[in-house]
Amino acid sequence: MKIALIAHDRQKPLMIKLVTAYQPILAQHELFATGTTGQKIIEATGLSVKRFKSGPLGGDQQIGALISENKIDLVIFLRDPLAAQPHEPDVNALIRLSDVYEVPLATNIGTAEVLLRGLDTGLLDFRTIVHDQIDTPINL
Repeated sequence: MKIALIAHDRQKPLMIKLVTAYQPILAQHELFATGTTGQKIIEATGLSVKRFKSGPLGGDQQIGALISENKIDLVIFLRDPLAAQPHEPDVNALIRLSDVYEVPLATNIGTAEVLLRGLDTGLLDFRTIVHDQIDTPINL
């Protein structure tokens, strides 16, 4: 599975705790992250993470583009609900794309843990069906 990891500034320490706690699960998957979040994850865990630009500089949109191509299977986006974000339209677009393409999305630590535990037990295997449908031509 391809997993996107994004965290607003005040949520980055929480993301590091989450990734550290679930490192054995995450190590089995391909990880993507916005710039600073990805760098902090690499430094804290040594996991391989493909980094994009920081969120305000277009990283959210880069991940959104992958979602629109069904190249992301799970998004963990630890948002800061108490701070205004200058790139809020990009954040909303990424959340909307997750809904449109039926990509599981966690925006808080509780949901992130449920998704990661579900991932570990095979509850997200339905995403392989999406990939199979993309690779199979549709005859009209």
